[in-house]
Amino acid sequence: MRIVLTWRDKAEQCIYDLAFKPDGTQLILAAGNRLLVYDASDGTLLQPLKGHKDTVYCVAYAKDGKRFASGSADKSVIIWTSKLEGILKYTHNDSIQCVSYNPVTHQLASCSSSDFGLWSPEQKSVSKHKSSSKITCCSWTNDGQYLALGMFNGIISLRNKNGEEKVKIERPGGSLSPIWSICWNPSREEHNDILAVADWGQKLSFYQLSGKQIGKDRSLNFDPCCISYFTKGEYILLGGSDKQVSLFTKDGVRLGTVGEQNSWVWTCKVKPDSNYVVVGCQDGTISFYLIIFSTVHGLYKDRYAYRDSMTDVIVQHLITEQKVRIKCKELVKKIAIYKNRLAIQLPEKILIYELYSDDSSDMHYRVKEKIVKKFECNLLVVCADHIILCQEKRLQCLSFSGVKEREWQMESLIRYIKVIGGPPGREGLLVGLKNGQILKIFVDNLFAIVLLKQATAVRCLDMSASRNKLAVVDENDTCLVYDIHTKELLFQEPNANSVAWNTQCEDMLCFSGGGYLNIKASTFPVHQQKLQGFVVGYNGSKIFCLHVFSMSSVEVPQSAPMYQYLDRKMFKEAYQIACLGVTDTDWRELAMEALEGLEFETAKKAFTRVQDLRYLELINSIEERKKRGETNNDLFLADVFSYQGKFHEAAKLYKRSGHENLALDMYTDLRMFEYAKDFLGSGDPKETKMLITKQADWARNINEPKAAVEMYISAGEHVKAIEISGDHGWVDMLIDIARKLDKAEREPLLMCAHYFKKLDNPGYAAETYLKIGDLKSLVQLHVETQRWDEAFALGEKHPEFKDDIYMPYAQWLAENDRFEEAQKAFHKAGRQEEAVRVLEQLTHNAVVESRFNDAAYYYWMLSMQCLDIAQDPAQKDTMLSKFHHFQHLAELYHGYHAIQRYTEEPFSFHLPETLFNISRFLLHSLTKDTPLGISKVNTLFTLAKQSKALGAYKLARHAYDKLRGLQIPARFQKSIELGSLTIRSKPFHDSEELVPLCYRCSTNNPLLNNLGNVCINCRQPFVFSASSYEVLHLVEFYLEEGITDEEAVSLIDLEAPRHKRENKWQEIAGNNSQTLRLDETMDSMGDDDPFTAKLSFEQGGSEFVPVVVSRSVLRSMSRRDVLIKRWPPPLQWQYFRSLLPDASITMCPSCFQMFHSEDYELLVLQHTRCPYCRRHIDDPSP
Repeated sequence: MRIVLTWRDKAEQCIYDLAFKPDGTQLILAAGNRLLVYDASDGTLLQPLKGHKDTVYCVAYAKDGKRFASGSADKSVIIWTSKLEGILKYTHNDSIQCVSYNPVTHQLASCSSSDFGLWSPEQKSVSKHKSSSKITCCSWTNDGQYLALGMFNGIISLRNKNGEEKVKIERPGGSLSPIWSICWNPSREEHNDILAVADWGQKLSFYQLSGKQIGKDRSLNFDPCCISYFTKGEYILLGGSDKQVSLFTKDGVRLGTVGEQNSWVWTCKVKPDSNYVVVGCQDGTISFYLIIFSTVHGLYKDRYAYRDSMTDVIVQHLITEQKVRIKCKELVKKIAIYKNRLAIQLPEKILIYELYSDDSSDMHYRVKEKIVKKFECNLLVVCADHIILCQEKRLQCLSFSGVKEREWQMESLIRYIKVIGGPPGREGLLVGLKNGQILKIFVDNLFAIVLLKQATAVRCLDMSASRNKLAVVDENDTCLVYDIHTKELLFQEPNANSVAWNTQCEDMLCFSGGGYLNIKASTFPVHQQKLQGFVVGYNGSKIFCLHVFSMSSVEVPQSAPMYQYLDRKMFKEAYQIACLGVTDTDWRELAMEALEGLEFETAKKAFTRVQDLRYLELINSIEERKKRGETNNDLFLADVFSYQGKFHEAAKLYKRSGHENLALDMYTDLRMFEYAKDFLGSGDPKETKMLITKQADWARNINEPKAAVEMYISAGEHVKAIEISGDHGWVDMLIDIARKLDKAEREPLLMCAHYFKKLDNPGYAAETYLKIGDLKSLVQLHVETQRWDEAFALGEKHPEFKDDIYMPYAQWLAENDRFEEAQKAFHKAGRQEEAVRVLEQLTHNAVVESRFNDAAYYYWMLSMQCLDIAQDPAQKDTMLSKFHHFQHLAELYHGYHAIQRYTEEPFSFHLPETLFNISRFLLHSLTKDTPLGISKVNTLFTLAKQSKALGAYKLARHAYDKLRGLQIPARFQKSIELGSLTIRSKPFHDSEELVPLCYRCSTNNPLLNNLGNVCINCRQPFVFSASSYEVLHLVEFYLEEGITDEEAVSLIDLEAPRHKRENKWQEIAGNNSQTLRLDETMDSMGDDDPFTAKLSFEQGGSEFVPVVVSRSVLRSMSRRDVLIKRWPPPLQWQYFRSLLPDASITMCPSCFQMFHSEDYELLVLQHTRCPYCRRHIDDPSP
């Protein structure tokens, strides 16, 4: 700590008080009855202020710098502005002893001998409070909440802002120890408010806001007149009767004297936010001092110890950034650190500390020894077992017990001393003298060894790790490096203020100066970077730098020196530098350079560091090849260049080493085809073709298909070109390829055709198939694309493909519900079985889906299909039985369609008579098995309802009885139960109008016939209308043997001449018969006419006797009375005679179903086709 007097002035009167303007520019002094205003920077008296009539005792500046106040023995307080104008004055009853501004509210406290007042600009009057004793001093807390008053009777009173006493502190000395000065610590870091109290009992004490004392009283040995804190509260100034200002720590430890005076010191203050101190004395002297706090510190490798707050030592680990504080509670004068030792010199003793453990990161120190002696020294050094004191020209070695063991006397002043290591008790010291001499001293040796002598004074020294080189910074700021053994100056560098060797690398040192950090490796040029401060250590890549009071470790990449070694191909040395700390990029650069220099060992280490497996594999493969005896370095280097991306250099080296093929492979693998072509020049065409193919493969892989196709075509790889074009749908490209190809190249042409088909271009596919003459594929193409006309045309020319055409055509028609056409197609293809199978499946589906109308139609179609197949003698019997079965099913489903609609749908589409007839027809037909989908319940339910409606009550009752024995759906349950009950109220007989008549024997048949749909008398089958299901007035007749169908038709068509109509038919009624006479002249024929012959069926013969007609009868028939079902072979035609010629009957020429002509015409008008076989009205008859 050094004290420098900045300026001094002398006033005529005693200086009782002073105050700084908060910005530190002005100083206000209370001198006699005037205020003196000084410029704080140079001590110029700016202006004296007159306002008081008597001695001014006190002065205070407001925290905001706008006002200051002065108090005088004239009992008045004056408030001044910062422009030095008095603006307000108020008085007390006694002389003013002290004034103080509240730091927050700017409320002014003014204290006199008997009271104190509180004034603020916003209040008109001063609120005054009585005091039991003279108030000598006052001070506000930092937050402005409390005011401390120091009394002459030794009491401290703590008041709030309103002047009310909150705490009263009574000192042990009482009125014998008047409180003369108090001050609150301004520090913001302290948890509690701390009040420093100086009394004339010659004591310094500290109190908390609660009134509790902190620590013990500290004896001063003089009467204190003033106490004040530094701005941040770290130090205290005290002045008084000892005619000097003393510096104390905030805990009350005396640190030293600031300035000695000739008379009592009445006031001393610190300039805000600085280390300047101003002192005012009894004799009017004003002194302005600068306190310079010198740095007290020590460094050894990565441990740095320095003084903090003058009484503490902080040890900092520069690598781990850990810190430990050692509180000495006395002024720390010197610090030395070495390995696990720490020495601290205090005013009256030296403390030696050691680490608890040998751990390099351990930071726990304990006291090992105390040397209780007062020493004066310039420098302090500690070793394992000794401390070294440096006093001007003399070095003393003391043991830890304080015994002086050795002493060395130097020729000149010692400027620098440093421990350079060694065994415990035998350490070496490096000493630099002012005369330029550099010595090495061993602690256990009396004789100093002169290493070298230079012309200029030594400022800083360091020795390299191997003790071979010495770096010196002299007083001219030059860094000189010597070889210790030869004493030769190796090099020198200017602008240095400190120097340090790298502890891990022999050839590296760094020095600082001029705001730069300089790093020098070997004899290479210096690498510079900006850095403020002094270099004090260099360990690996960390440089330890001291700037002002703080030590920092700077991470310095060792890139520059590493590259300097690399430039000279010194790979091993460069690797050593890199190990100290360089970036990953630098490691990679080192690895690459070493690889190119074929220094594989270094390259492998460097690549391992950056974890580059590719290059490690390359190095391993090269090492393996070397082991196998390969020695061609050009080849190795070419591999290295190719890995690095220097492909042209690699290609040149491959060529030079006679491995052109490797260069070509490299270029093609890298898709550098243009370079590959240049490399080949006008070489082998095969190689060129192979190159183009590879290039095309690559273009394909990188999604450049157009380029790939063109390359494949030029290389003759047509199949690949076609594949890409086809996959991308480029039809134009495919057309070009297909037309350029020769017809002998079947495989690529077939691929083209395949893609044309896939891309929906059948025309080009057909063209391609024609080119190679593949007719079968062409047929398949036409079939797949459903171009049936072209297929049929081809089938005409080449009948062997008919099956291939008609079968798919038929299936396509069947799938499109064009069954008639499908059947024709199946027929043409000769696949009747498949036609039947498809139709059976469709029929089954229609039944399952309750589309009974469709089912009837499909069964009719099936029956006709079976009839078609029956022309084959081998299948005749089977197919005919199927034909009759399907015809029967068609009739059943056709009828049931009406029943189903009646029971399932809300509205009826048929007349009650029709539904009545249909249900009877179905029940008569369902004597054995019930086909799939036809419900007996629905049929009986319909019959019961319609019978009841038409008056056939007996039949209705029978139907309801039958229904009881069946499982009834829930929806019919109520209706049937109700019907069963209500029918019993009806008469037990049927309406005679409903009774069916046999037109052959004129017998009335019962409504429910056990025999089925035949007459119970003559067994003649009834012929029903396919729409109303009424029994038609038709009787089937058969031809005599020997009469062919053609002859019969011609005989009927003859239309023999007849008499007038009334004579043509003559009816003769006998007892048991009716006779129809066709011609009066032909009496002999009467017995032969089956229509008029009396048939004796009354006896109930069980055999059916058909009506057989002869030629003469046929001849006598009228064409319009006869209906013929002209079945195709092998079936016989069927002939029906109308017995009521005036009631017209129409027969469908396709399905041969009979209708009342009126019904048929109406249905055809409605549907434009036959309701049974769906033959369109415009279609020609079969």
